[in-house]
Amino acid sequence: MATMYDTIELKIPAKPEFVSLGRLAVSGVASRIGFSFEAIEDLKIAISEAITNAVKHAFSEEDSGEIQITFSIYEDKLEVRVTDEGKSFDLEKRKAEIGPYEEESDADMLRVGGLGLFLIEALMDDVELHYDNGVSVVMTKYIEEKQVEGNAKIIST
Repeated sequence: MATMYDTIELKIPAKPEFVSLGRLAVSGVASRIGFSFEAIEDLKIAISEAITNAVKHAFSEEDSGEIQITFSIYEDKLEVRVTDEGKSFDLEKRKAEIGPYEEESDADMLRVGGLGLFLIEALMDDVELHYDNGVSVVMTKYIEEKQVEGNAKIIST
């Protein structure tokens, strides 16, 4: 089990104009702990998608709430938790509605909506969803240098 060093929490209104604040925060935290430029860009896209999903799906326009973002810094990774306390949605049902992505598909024909979670899963090393008085998306990204080093050993043996 990796040692946790620090936890940083940020609460933002569940409004589209605050998505950029989440991006800035993850960029600052990830830069501080040594992530590469490319990994930071992946983190920024993933957190944008998670916050945008919470804004779109968790609250009605009359009942906008808060989104809590928690950054947990470990020795070898960053864990980002985006939590809303809005209405929940069924991920498996949503995935079934969208259908599988096929490489042969024309990008213009991809159905809109729900692709955010697929994108998050593609950019992050681990993604978990928790349903408890809302939805929490927990995204983990390992510090790239260690991850690449580990993968190189596996490939070379």
